[in-house]
Amino acid sequence: MPKRFELLVFDWDGTLMDSAAVIVSSIQAACRDLDLPVPDKAAASHIIGLGLNEAMQALLPDLDAADYGRMVDRYRFHYLGRDAEIPLFSGVEESLRDLAEAGFMLAVATGKSRKGLDRALGYTGLGERFHATRCADECFSKPHPQMLLELMDELGVAAEQTLMIGDTTHDLLMAQNANVAAVGVGYGAHPRENLEALSPLECFSDYAGLHDWLAAHA
Repeated sequence: MPKRFELLVFDWDGTLMDSAAVIVSSIQAACRDLDLPVPDKAAASHIIGLGLNEAMQALLPDLDAADYGRMVDRYRFHYLGRDAEIPLFSGVEESLRDLAEAGFMLAVATGKSRKGLDRALGYTGLGERFHATRCADECFSKPHPQMLLELMDELGVAAEQTLMIGDTTHDLLMAQNANVAAVGVGYGAHPRENLEALSPLECFSDYAGLHDWLAAHA
């Protein structure tokens, strides 16, 4: 059966890697270090997927601009002390291999920095699986469409042949802004009902369901 999509673009944190809880706890620890109000889980989870500077500004809008750098530094201190231990979701490695063998081009569009994504790709050994990647310190932060537009241009794939896969409303809004179809995964940072409100093609409760759908319908 002919493929509907040529390019599958994955978010990283909360979609391929089970990192949302570590990100949330690192944000909360950074706030404690600086004697700032500590956000609850929902508030800290909501900014996952944004570029780091944009995330901190959204989370702490009243913070003096000069202090955002200190917040970012403390967040990185806590997160980078644990990132090598963060696992992929079950089945991700095998799924990406199967999708590549089926002829899909694979890419990543992430709120991580280039350094952070390269660390994660190195730890997981998945770097060779992806034809191209874009990070938040190379492009405008999600939900701006720049990451997707650049990936499609680099790989020579049209919007109608591209699918965005992500766990946040930032991912789905980015896809809408790029005129790209999207599916949501409700096992990551944002509640499933928030994703479904943006009318993705489908929304999945686990990675296995995502893989089965991609194999059958993508």
